[in-house]
Formats: sequence, C-alpha cells, structure tokens
Amino acid sequence: MTVTPSQGEIYREIYQGQFGEFTLTPWDLKSVQIYRAGLAIAAGVFALATSLVLWKDNDLDLLTALTPLFAVFILALGVSLVTIHIYFKLLHRVLQVFWLIGTVSTLIIALQATEPLAIAVYSHPVLLLGIGFIFAALTGIYFKEGFCFNRIETKLLTPLVPTLLLGHLFGILPMAVEKGLLAAWSILFVIFSFRKLIQELPPDIGDKSVFEYLKQQRSI
Repeated sequence: MTVTPSQGEIYREIYQGQFGEFTLTPWDLKSVQIYRAGLAIAAGVFALATSLVLWKDNDLDLLTALTPLFAVFILALGVSLVTIHIYFKLLHRVLQVFWLIGTVSTLIIALQATEPLAIAVYSHPVLLLGIGFIFAALTGIYFKEGFCFNRIETKLLTPLVPTLLLGHLFGILPMAVEKGLLAAWSILFVIFSFRKLIQELPPDIGDKSVFEYLKQQRSI
C-alpha cells in the first residue's frame, strides 16, 4: 500500500509495526547499505590478514602490512557501528564505546611498539585487554544478527571470538587450535557479510514503531 507523497518526497510503502504504522525513508535504506558495506570491507580485510598470518607467519614485511590492514578493518567496523539499527540505544552506545576504547588502545600501542603491531599483540597477550574491545564490539554485532535473524554463522561466531581471544590471553590454547579458530572466524565472517549483502534491506531496519515507542518512553 502506498500514500501520495508531498512535494519532494517519494512514494513509500506503509508498514504495520507493533506500536503503529511507519514508513522507510531514503536514509533508512542508505544507512543499511552503508552498514553492510562496512561489514563487507571489514570481513574482506580480515580474511586477507588471516591468510597472511596463517601462510606467511614468518615474513616480517607481510606481518608489518597487517597494521594498515587492521586500520582499514577498524574504520570499516566503526562505520557499521554508526549505521547499524539497534532498538536499545544503550546497547548501541556500549558497542560504540567499546570500539572507541579499542581504537584508542590500538593507536597507543602502534605508536609505542618497536615491532609490528601483530607481533606485539601476539607476543604480549595482555595487550588484548585494550585492543580486544574492538572485537567485543564486533561480537556484539554477531550477537545482534544471530538474535534478530537466527543466522547460524553468527551464532557460531559469538562464542568463537571470545574463546580465541581469551584462550590466547591466558595462554591455554595450542598454536594449532588458535590457527584453526582464526581460520574458522575468517570464513564465517565472510559468509556472514556476503549473506548480509544479498538480504533485503527493510528487515535490517526493523520495526521503526518500536524505536518511536522507546523514544517516547525515555521522554516521559
């Protein structure tokens, strides 16, 4: 069903939400596209970096190249965290704060380290206490997608990521297991981002009447 638009608007489908009717604006749809593009770039860069780590782990030049790749990953993830649609604003802000803490920590470590960032983090697992916040934010996205869309890959990624990071932090995982988990992370992340690209746009926006209802409740 459509409504007659006012001057300068486009025809927009009317959706029935839990708390009333709503329409989708051009920015709603564009923000979803940006969100997915950020995830796709992050997944692609992560897959490339993983390949370098697993197959060229003794090449200093390639390990050094991981630093700018990680910078692209961080920026792409940041864009996705700005444009993601999450009903609970507090959760949205928490994920963004996690990203910010991790980004600042990464910048400080990269500027102070006398070796490539990847080697510094691998050799000094305690650094994950700072950088790990970036991956905590990413895990939040996995959890949200698994909860909202019942995606098997994100349901696997949600426990996989903290298992790998905490396992390395406490030194309880053998090298072979860490490599296997990293490879699985990379593959599942690429699958997830690809499936997001081909998913219809409106479901990612969700029920806008819920957003409006929650906004009204906060103002009371």
